[in-house]
Amino acid sequence: MLPRRILLTALALGAMAVPAHAATIQVVMENLVVSPAEVSAKVGDTIEWINKDMFVHTATARNGDFDITMPPKKTVTSVLNKAGMVEYYCRYHPNMKAVLKIAP
Repeated sequence: MLPRRILLTALALGAMAVPAHAATIQVVMENLVVSPAEVSAKVGDTIEWINKDMFVHTATARNGDFDITMPPKKTVTSVLNKAGMVEYYCRYHPNMKAVLKIAP
């Protein structure tokens, strides 16, 4: 009976394994340009949206997954929670566009 408890305890502890560390990825908006224009990330990663311009920008997903507002000269963070390819743009400056490729 004791070996079975040890086995069950080991299995339970294995199921609680710590996930890999999520990455923090910086996306900069400066001079009406999004950089980088294409980012590869994973679900659970954090995006640091850095607005270096003197006016408001947004990161607005074309599929509706997110709509993030970045005040002038501020940084905003968000965590990616859904896999897929997401095209996004700035609502105030529609020529500012980019793509997030989010792996599971």
